Order: sequence, then C-alpha cells, then structure tokens
Amino acid sequence: MPSYEELVEANSELLRRVGELVRIVEQQQRLIERQQRRIAQLEKLIEELRRRGKRQAAPFSKGEPKASPKTPGRKPGRQYGRKTQRPVPQHIDETVEVPCPLWCPSCEGAVRLVGKAHQYQIDVPQARAWTTDFVVHYGQCQVCGRRVQGRHVRQISDALGVGRVHWGPGIVAWAAYLNKVGGVSYDKIAAILREMVGVKVSPASLCRALHRLAKKAEPTYGGLVNAVRGSPVVYPDETGWRVGGHSTWLWAFTNQRQTVYAIEPGRGFAQAASILGKDYPGVIGVDGWAPYRQFEQAQVQTCLAHLLRRSREMEETAAGGAVRFPRAVAAVLHTALALRDRWQAGEISRHGLRIARGRLEARLDRLLSKNYTNAANARLARYLIRSRQELFLFLERDDVEATNWPAEHAIRPAVVNRKSCGGNRTQQGARSQAVLMSVLRTSHQQQISPLTVCRDILRDPEHRAHSSLLAPPRAR
Repeated sequence: MPSYEELVEANSELLRRVGELVRIVEQQQRLIERQQRRIAQLEKLIEELRRRGKRQAAPFSKGEPKASPKTPGRKPGRQYGRKTQRPVPQHIDETVEVPCPLWCPSCEGAVRLVGKAHQYQIDVPQARAWTTDFVVHYGQCQVCGRRVQGRHVRQISDALGVGRVHWGPGIVAWAAYLNKVGGVSYDKIAAILREMVGVKVSPASLCRALHRLAKKAEPTYGGLVNAVRGSPVVYPDETGWRVGGHSTWLWAFTNQRQTVYAIEPGRGFAQAASILGKDYPGVIGVDGWAPYRQFEQAQVQTCLAHLLRRSREMEETAAGGAVRFPRAVAAVLHTALALRDRWQAGEISRHGLRIARGRLEARLDRLLSKNYTNAANARLARYLIRSRQELFLFLERDDVEATNWPAEHAIRPAVVNRKSCGGNRTQQGARSQAVLMSVLRTSHQQQISPLTVCRDILRDPEHRAHSSLLAPPRAR
C-alpha cells in the first residue's frame, strides 16, 4: 500500500488538476456566453437584412435616420458667393401686357401709375403630332430594270405600300430615352404620348421601333467597342440581369468619353474579353473581381474605396487587438489618397511624390510582413499581398483613378432601370438594351443630345457609325 505521504501528495496533485480544470471550464463557459451573444446579434442582423430585402416600399433605405444629420444640400466651395437667379431669356416668343387696376382692391382709392416691370414664364406649348406626307417619286432603270426611288434626308425608311406609315424619329428617340434611361415601361410611354401629343401607339409598336433603332445603331455600337478597346484606361463593372427569366450579367466598360454595355450569360474572363479583347494592353480599374487579373498584358488599379469599406466593416466586427490591422490598412490608404490630393493641388513636386510613395509602400510592406492569427485579418493580408503592385498605380499616372467610381456611375442607370423592367424577355431585347444604353450613355458623357443622336441614326440610309461619339479620350 502507498504510504501516507504518497497519498497526501496524490491528493494535492488531484486538487491541483481539479482546480485547473475548473478554470478551463469557467473560461470555456465565458467564451460560450460571448459566442452565444455574438450569434444572437448576427441572427438579428441576418433577419433584419432578410426583411429589408423583401421590403419593396423603400428599396434604398439605409436604416434609421441619424440623430444629428448633416445640413442637406450642396456645400459651399471657395468661390461661393451670393445666391443667383435664373437669367433673363434671350428669346421671347410672346409678350402679354398686364394692365394695372385703376382702383385699389383694398380701399377702392384711385391708383396713380408709376412704372412697369417684367416677369418671364418659360413653359412648354401645347404639343401635337406632326404628320409629314413624303410624295416619293420612283422610276425604273432602263438598263438593269431595277426600281429607283427618291429619298428625303428626313425620311427614316424606304418602305412604301403596307409599310408606308411610320413613327417618326422624334417619337422613336423619345421612346428610347424614356425606356432605356428613365426605365419607363412601353405601356406608360404609350400613355404619355397619348396624353401629351394625342398619338395613339401600342406598346408592341414601340418595342418593334426600338428594335429597328438598335439594329441601325449596331455600327455605332461596334465603334464604341473599338474605342473602349483602344482606351489607355478602362473601368469595368458587372451586375445581375435577367433574360427570359434566366440569370445573366450586365457588364459596363467605361472611360472618359465612351461607355459600352453588354448582356452576357456569365461573369468570367471570357465575357470581359469579348469586349476588351484578351490582349488589352491598358490599365483596368477593378473592384477586386479576380477575372480582371487574367488580362496578362494589362496593368491593374485596385479600387481603394472597396478596400476602405472592407476595412471599416472589419473594424466594426473585430474584437480585441484584431482591430489594429484593418485600422492600420485604412490609415495607409487614406494617406495615399491625401498624397494624391496634395499632388493635384501642386503642394508637392513629382520627385516628392515618388519619395512619399516609396515610404508609403515600405509602411504597407511592414504591415504585411507580420503573421496574423485572426482569420479575417489573414484573409485581408493575403489579398493585399496578391494585389501589392495594384494599389498605388494612381500615384504614378495622372489618368488613373484611385477608385472605380466611373464604373459605379456607369452601372447605376442600369440598376435603376432593372428595378422597373426586371430585365428582358428575349435575347433580341437584351441586345437592343445593350446597344441603345451604350449609345445613350455615351451621348450623355459627351454632352450631346441623345435625341439628336437617335434621330441622326434613324435618318442615315447608309447605317454608318455616329462619328461624333467615337473620338478617343483627351489626354490629361
């Protein structure tokens, strides 16, 4: 049998082990309680997001209003001065004399005339449909026997007989603008035309008219694709779309002057290369989507706004010391943006910009050289290491943006349009959607009337590309 001293020692060891296990159990219990509270918060957040996604009455809601919101409206700039008023119109269509009453309406006393003033009212006159009868003379060639007929510059078609009544370029251009830019349905466009100008047109007729416009705009669309391919910098983005009830993707590729949309079945490199070409040699401003990096001859600028948003979300959910890494990454990115602003303001020289950029890269390298045990921090560190050469290209080239905001702006009209139309029913409709949106958006970028562009495309018998939209971007 063991001695008394051995039993005492064994008992002490057991008590020590029990105490250690009790501490471990208490630690595990506290950890379980924290995890349960965290799970409850996440479940509440998931439920709120699920409800918000189904709440169609306020699709753009960002939650409850702030207790102390900022003052609404635009902020005054350095050249902010006195509030102005609308300028006096240079062209007056009608002058109406408004006589002064000879007797005061309050006391019925006599009124002495003192002077006169002008008030200008700008309005839309009563509109009505304008029907033009083109008397087309035709003949027959005495050599080949073919029919020959004249064509006026204002005509949009050579069809006679059954197809002799056409909707004019003004109606078709307005329908295209309302549908592809404003997201107005064909039914509502027909109602607008009926109420405003007295034209009775069916939604199906408007749909077919826009298909014809898109077909005539195909050369212009091809020219826009070539212009984007030849652009030194391009910003792509993509969003979900529906064609015939099936999920597809709407792509947007934009530069300073042109925007090209394409509705494709996928979201990979093949679809992006169908517009840019697989050998695109310029700079691509990306939001982090991996297929863009498969353009082997292109340079890439990663969007800093997406990284800042990711860092901010990590700070909100991180616990303890894990918050330091995303906070440090955000500080580096904010410093880079401030450095760009100082360079653009002329506060530092090009040489000083290079030195500051080198210090910034060394600062980021020191952050990325550490070993991070937190899973979210480790993922962000791996991503930054992969995209290390893609973060500060905008500090080297003046024509490269630090974010992909041009693509975000280009994709926004399509997203608004999607909320009203839900996509397209057929592949032909999807093609017309991409072509017309590209033409209209490019017209908006270049401050050219989209209605004028559509009229010109409809009236061109040769179906040539609209050359004014295809000029290359200006160098900065």
